[in-house]
Amino acid sequence: MAANGNCLISNDWICGEYVRTRGQELTDAVLQHIGITVASVVLGLLVALPLALLARRWRSVAGPVLGLTTVLYTVPSLAMFSLLVPVFGLSAAVVVTGLVLYSLTILVRNILAGLAAVPEEAREAARGMGYGPVRLLFGVELPLALPALMAGLRIATVSTVSLTTVGAIIGYGGLGNLIYEGMRSYFKAQVLTASVLCVVLAVGADVLLLLIQRLLTPWTRTRRSAGRRAGRPAGTEAVAA
Repeated sequence: MAANGNCLISNDWICGEYVRTRGQELTDAVLQHIGITVASVVLGLLVALPLALLARRWRSVAGPVLGLTTVLYTVPSLAMFSLLVPVFGLSAAVVVTGLVLYSLTILVRNILAGLAAVPEEAREAARGMGYGPVRLLFGVELPLALPALMAGLRIATVSTVSLTTVGAIIGYGGLGNLIYEGMRSYFKAQVLTASVLCVVLAVGADVLLLLIQRLLTPWTRTRRSAGRRAGRPAGTEAVAA
């Protein structure tokens, strides 16, 4: 990398001067990227939950719901956004709607898998305590389904961070805007910096959701700890003490 800011003139891949002089531009792109990602994932979860509950309640609905969400996931992102432009115009709603549709495949399937894994004994015990269907769902089933639900949420979030960059074709791609512009002008520092920030966002989001999952599901850590203790050879507890 050239010294004294000449890395911009020499068009180096790694250029601290670019980060210093374009800090506000990078910040705006990151904030837009985060905003689109969060909105898409939250809306996707709000749509996926009732769809999953409908699919579980009526088996005849499960096939069409899973089939439709799978078909939507196979549509190329460029085609998806282009098809939504006549409906929403050139706006962030195009990107958010497309990302919501893509997230449904992962979220619906993981919610169904989590609910199916809830032990029937837990349901029977809750019913014996007077739990109605709604209280049973929110007080027992969904909490026990959280590990699978959060796993799906993590995958959907990382995928959304990546796909948000495609929104650059209509000017709402967050860091994708900088990547796209940098590729057109062959501005190496802009392409590399925006790409690295995109990776950092994806990894950071995954780690954050993993921490939230551990906070919300403490019983899974207790179960693993109990399993490890049960697997120790006799006398190891005394040695450890």
